[in-house]
Amino acid sequence: MTRTEAFAANFRSDGLRVGTFLKTPTPELVEILALSGLDFICIDAEHAPFGRREIDLCLGMARAVDLPALVRVASSESAPILQALDGGAVGILAPHVASATHAARVSRWARFGPDGRGYSGSTRSAGFSIGPKVGEVVVVAQIEDTGGVEEVEAIAATEGIDALFFGAADLAKAYNVDAGDESIKQAMERIRSACSTSRKPFAFFAKSQSALAAHRDAGEGGLAIVSSDQGLLLAGARSVIS
Repeated sequence: MTRTEAFAANFRSDGLRVGTFLKTPTPELVEILALSGLDFICIDAEHAPFGRREIDLCLGMARAVDLPALVRVASSESAPILQALDGGAVGILAPHVASATHAARVSRWARFGPDGRGYSGSTRSAGFSIGPKVGEVVVVAQIEDTGGVEEVEAIAATEGIDALFFGAADLAKAYNVDAGDESIKQAMERIRSACSTSRKPFAFFAKSQSALAAHRDAGEGGLAIVSSDQGLLLAGARSVIS
């Protein structure tokens, strides 16, 4: 079993998986990040300049170097989800999942079946017509709206939603407060509790290694996206002159 296959197959197992956002649309950075020991990358097609071609090129490199790659799709609709998964993404990070109804749609669009994902045997995920068969996929719902927090228990319990991602920055904007406000901490704990009840991983963004260390020291598992290729590059450059 490849690392990419194992990532999806063992997604709910205990332990902390650590990755980073890919913000720069070039496959060379995927190749370099594969040398780092990261567990996965998340191609950020929502907030970075990725077109379908750039996503496909980066996913092709991720498959070639066996680095599990999620895609944060530009929107939580059927077309971008289909395109990311056809390109070989191990799963998706779906932004702005604000209701259980929407969560059920996202789960369905990511999988084959009635009113679900369309199938073509000529895609990378299907081995370009010669196999292997399309494997399991991971669906992570990003909770970053007030409605999502209010329905978070139902979203977490939705079949086919594999994890919840705590969107702290967007929630701070939604509540019109600073990111460190008590209401954001309460939202985080509610999302974390919903994950625990549904026995699904809690996913979060860590701006720095120190932020990740605090979570790791607590002995908690889940999915951590630490910084981005741009942030890591900037931190490395700054360390040279410090």
